[in-house]
Amino acid sequence: MNILYLTYDGLSDPLGQSQVIPYLLGWRKMGHEITIMSSEKKAKPELIESISKLLNDQGITWKNIPYTKSPPVLSTVFDIFRMMRYCNQLIKESKFDIVHCRSYVPALIGEYLKRKTGMRFIFDMRGFYADERIDGDIWNQNKLVYRLIYRYFKTKEAKFLSCADYTICLTDSARKEIETWRSIHNRPIPIEVLPCCVDTDYFHPDRVNPEELKSVAATLGIEKEDLVLSYLGAVGTWYLLDEMLDFFKQLLGRFPNAKFLFITHEQKEMIQKKYRARGIPENRLIIVKADHSMVPTFLALSQLSIFFIKPVYSKKASSPAKMGEILSMGIPILCNSEVGDTTEIIGSTKTGAVLQAFNATDYDYLIDQIPELLKTLKMQMREVALTYFSLEKGVKKYTEIHKKALLSKRPC
Repeated sequence: MNILYLTYDGLSDPLGQSQVIPYLLGWRKMGHEITIMSSEKKAKPELIESISKLLNDQGITWKNIPYTKSPPVLSTVFDIFRMMRYCNQLIKESKFDIVHCRSYVPALIGEYLKRKTGMRFIFDMRGFYADERIDGDIWNQNKLVYRLIYRYFKTKEAKFLSCADYTICLTDSARKEIETWRSIHNRPIPIEVLPCCVDTDYFHPDRVNPEELKSVAATLGIEKEDLVLSYLGAVGTWYLLDEMLDFFKQLLGRFPNAKFLFITHEQKEMIQKKYRARGIPENRLIIVKADHSMVPTFLALSQLSIFFIKPVYSKKASSPAKMGEILSMGIPILCNSEVGDTTEIIGSTKTGAVLQAFNATDYDYLIDQIPELLKTLKMQMREVALTYFSLEKGVKKYTEIHKKALLSKRPC
């Protein structure tokens, strides 16, 4: 089938490299024709060139517009207009069977294209976009403009769910929540749960070069006897840096040999400032900026990995991409509850520990679990990644969804 894939997340973003490109390459191997329309932030020319070559070599067409950051709201409207205009040109040149929209902004275009051409519309919602903007303090509801934007997207959300030939959400928790929404017409909703998957061959401890790992450890000052706690990814908006640093300070009281390794593109100064404010020794903190190609190596330096996420309503729909990557590397996870399906997965598979509240008592609970978690076999955790987060399984499931969508006759 011929698929037009729309994403407002750039392929050159870390998320694009880990959560968009691998799926599209998989679809191409299944025999589909793929055309991508994305919005790209500024990136190194060599990165753009390497992505272009990768896609071209696989016969995937990639079109993009520059992402517009400001002014707020108007810049997004401008980008939507440009993407829609570009898509109108693409559908004149090629007959697409499906428009697959990653999240809400592209879905505005997907819904329009379905009404215009009759092509099937996939709403790959990812999370509860409008509610995320509220929970993340991005759309200030004290301002009329943001109240109106929120209401607009909640109205469109119900329309997408009513109109889409198939909807994909990331968690079972989200699916159950959606089924309670009275604003959706045209029931039942054809909906499938598909979490953020990961290339388990790429994130594999056996692929990490032992000599390179030894060299990187020496460069970073990591000794054999150190207990390394890693954190992977951004630390803003959803990720609770203060609480993670509070936990680490308490961890040091029980494990004086612990070190906190941040694998992130965030500015070091912001992390260091919060770190110093807690009086934690400087030699216990390591911050590295890693290209996607080096993430498995840096993760392999750690025996444990952590993420604390703001436990708000919209996080019912969240599937942290890092969860699959960490488990695929055979590393146990320390995290908090009320985030997607993480509590159920970790609790049932014994691949980590989950806290219920951000306080000293619960931090002690996590710390008490560490000796047992360190005994967990790497392959046991990889099996969980293969069961829940396998990219191969995800690609096959997407293909099944596309086939079902082609048979759909849902009105829009």
